[in-house]
Amino acid sequence: MAHARISAKLPPDIDPTKAPIAFGERALPKLNEELLSPELLTRQRALMALCDLVHDPENVYQAIKLGFLDNLKYLLLDQDSTVREKTTEVLYIMATHNIGRQGFIENRIIPALSQLLNDPVDICRRNMHRAFEIMAELPAGAAGIVESNLISSLVLKLKTELDEIQELILDTLSGCLCVEAFDALATGAVPILKEKLTHPSVTIRSKAARALLGLSVPLEGKNIVWDEEVIPVLVSLLEDSDPEVRANAAGALMYATITTQGKYAALSADAIPPLLKLVDDETSKVRLNAIKTLTMLSEAPEGRKTLLNHVDLFRGQLNDSSEAVSRAAKIAIKVIEWKP
Repeated sequence: MAHARISAKLPPDIDPTKAPIAFGERALPKLNEELLSPELLTRQRALMALCDLVHDPENVYQAIKLGFLDNLKYLLLDQDSTVREKTTEVLYIMATHNIGRQGFIENRIIPALSQLLNDPVDICRRNMHRAFEIMAELPAGAAGIVESNLISSLVLKLKTELDEIQELILDTLSGCLCVEAFDALATGAVPILKEKLTHPSVTIRSKAARALLGLSVPLEGKNIVWDEEVIPVLVSLLEDSDPEVRANAAGALMYATITTQGKYAALSADAIPPLLKLVDDETSKVRLNAIKTLTMLSEAPEGRKTLLNHVDLFRGQLNDSSEAVSRAAKIAIKVIEWKP
């Protein structure tokens, strides 16, 4: 099956080796002037040179100090697609540095970038989402995305975007859901993510399960996950060949089964047998989430009755190489063997 690829190939007349870069302290000020040149080729070549320079955090610091970000915000709306492409590339490279992320927040780059959500050029959108993904890794960056009211738009883009960009959106949402989940829930994120759980791409399945984990933290999210019948789909993913998919599916189930209705939905979906298989999975994250989910299910009388026959399996994890797993196994045994 053929897949669309986003190409970064530039027009033949854009040659970075021909970009005239001044020496020393004059290099960045000169490029800053050239960014606003009325000559298209000058703007393009200045951006090409800048893409190389911003890999150095010292240059990023100087560029922010010189006011580059205001000019870059202006260029995001340039009519030329190459200018927009290289502008978004400069910005996402800047976002890889701490000083760049700080500049993003102080100069409101996130809402400026969001103007390209519907850009007709794939690589412009990809660069924008790469910047968002990096920003969402930090609490302040995730808060900036939430405060820019972008969550609903990002959720809806999962319906139409290229797979490569969907992966970036899912990562961005996972970071933002730690700050605010209700906008995503109100936009219908749960049924959209449910559909992604059966996507042919293992990466999208894994990231969708991880996003659902975040949505299942608030009670409203747990209720919607139950109501949309997501739990049986998560149970089916416990047998996925990819460890990240198994780990994230078990993690989402762990939160979804905190409620009584969630517990019984998982028990009805026959979640215990595949979860027991994961107790000694080779990946510690899988083992941990499986044990925690089984602990949740053991709080239901039917779950406890079944799991009492498997206490030895949990005892086998008391000396697990992961301290978190051994601690979870100890708690699981205590809950399973509890007597009123």
